[in-house]
Amino acid sequence: MLQNLRTSTWFLSGTLLGLSLAIGHSVYALKDDQQIPFEDLQAFTDVFSRVKSDYVEGVDDKKLIEDAIRGMLNGLDPHSSFLNTSEFSDLKIGTTGQFGGLGIEVGMENGFVKVISPIDDTPAARAGIKASDLIIKLDEKSVKGMTLNEAVKIMRGKPNTPIDLTIVREGETKPLVISITREIIRVKSVKNRMLEPGFGYVRITNFQSRTTTDLLKAVSDLQKEERLKGLVLDLRNNPGGVLNGAVGVSDAFISDGLIVYTEGRIDDSSHRYQATPGDSLNGAPLVVLVNGGSASASEIVAGALQDHKRGIIMGTKSFGKGSVQTIQELRNGSAVKLTTARYFTPNGRSIQAKGIEPDIKLSTLRLSENDEKARETYSESDLEGRLSNPNGETETGKDDKKDDEALAKSDFQLYEALNLLKGLHILKQIDNS
Repeated sequence: MLQNLRTSTWFLSGTLLGLSLAIGHSVYALKDDQQIPFEDLQAFTDVFSRVKSDYVEGVDDKKLIEDAIRGMLNGLDPHSSFLNTSEFSDLKIGTTGQFGGLGIEVGMENGFVKVISPIDDTPAARAGIKASDLIIKLDEKSVKGMTLNEAVKIMRGKPNTPIDLTIVREGETKPLVISITREIIRVKSVKNRMLEPGFGYVRITNFQSRTTTDLLKAVSDLQKEERLKGLVLDLRNNPGGVLNGAVGVSDAFISDGLIVYTEGRIDDSSHRYQATPGDSLNGAPLVVLVNGGSASASEIVAGALQDHKRGIIMGTKSFGKGSVQTIQELRNGSAVKLTTARYFTPNGRSIQAKGIEPDIKLSTLRLSENDEKARETYSESDLEGRLSNPNGETETGKDDKKDDEALAKSDFQLYEALNLLKGLHILKQIDNS
């Protein structure tokens, strides 16, 4: 989910549409001079009246109106929605990186809840929830007919309380039931480590208001450990987040030019974001990992780096969410999340429903036993009764070989990204010689 933010805070506007009632006229006037036929609005009030008078049970007026608003927004696109005061409060809490629940980013597809991606180090990730899983039941309740907000509300709850998710997964012949215990979810958006001396790794799990600051610190910490010869930026299963975070992360590696631009119907939704001088890697090679769980803000970063030829994109095609949602607070403390713009990469590409195509396509693989045997290599030092080295030197790199094999088994894409970085570093040295 990509949110339009102002100075990394929620953008709050006034009224929803500025609707004014023209009493006694045949139309209602809207903010942008569009008009709604009186007969259409009269049909709404007629239905409202009939529900109030004829429905088998009494219905609260506030609930009817909220449900009508939800239906209007849900009919626009999968990302526009209505947030009552409680849901709006939960959303604002979520942007701080701490909330209660399972730890998954979700959307709607064909009336079911679709997992965009599990968040690292959360109950959902540990339970084995995967991107593209379809959640069809929450405990014994079918999600068919629920709004996305209703489903999310059920999945969130008090820590240490269990919930059963019934999911449909591609490749499985029958639905899976996965039990998860809720926790307080504290999301650290940036993680880093050194893969090998000189070759660093940074993973961004989602884009928060502090992500750019945390990224720069992570790169600085790696540089202090050893001058970086290259970096892997891992955006796999990153569902997105705040627009400013994506711009800031892109700017950390791009020294000049356009990063991203947005276009909408109103002037306030159209912006161009430019890079500022400086490259946190000082030109060192960069490989970016993406997959089908990389969405929205992640795709802005991948698209900018790809268009500027600043990094090589590796993995599988990204999710393809190329729209911006603005959170607009209403007078009663509720809010609407409204899609207000599309975003475009520096070269003018829209990735909406298309995604970022990697420069190097690489699926997630698990090495079979035969593959592992084929990878085994032997040298003179492995032979029994070999002659010793006259200088007293022994073979180095044995532990490195084991580390390489362990990485290849646990994360083949990352292993190949590291190999690519090494090759790029060698080419850079040749160019500079």
